[in-house]
Amino acid sequence: MSDGIVVGFTGTQQGMTEQQKQAVEALLRESSAVAFHHGDCIGADADAHGIAIGLGIPVHIHPPRYSSKRAFCKGAVAVYGVRDYLDRNHDIVNASGVILATPKGDIEELRSGTWATIRYARRDGRRLAVVCPSGEIRRKNWV
Repeated sequence: MSDGIVVGFTGTQQGMTEQQKQAVEALLRESSAVAFHHGDCIGADADAHGIAIGLGIPVHIHPPRYSSKRAFCKGAVAVYGVRDYLDRNHDIVNASGVILATPKGDIEELRSGTWATIRYARRDGRRLAVVCPSGEIRRKNWV
């Protein structure tokens, strides 16, 4: 178990494309994930939660302070206290060895929580895999 990785996830509230879902599942299958952390928002977080649960990866939830966009996913081994979006996203990165991201577009956006989390992960030197809507995987030291 000590050889496994902790995966943090960030994605768009619009949800993942089918190609992103397939790529996320493939990446998680090839990883040695021992835990999966996400922010419990509607859309991609809920999609990824289902994939991780289906693969038997223990899920940790970092919920947002405001519940209007919360997915209230079930089956997690841990649910942490509610936090503001930025703080919660940093908590996910800080708890993880690698970050898996599914933004809504291929081009980095300034006013996007997903891209802000990607930028934070890069600054922090985390390993990273960005899955574009087409399913293309842009890896930076994933595993």
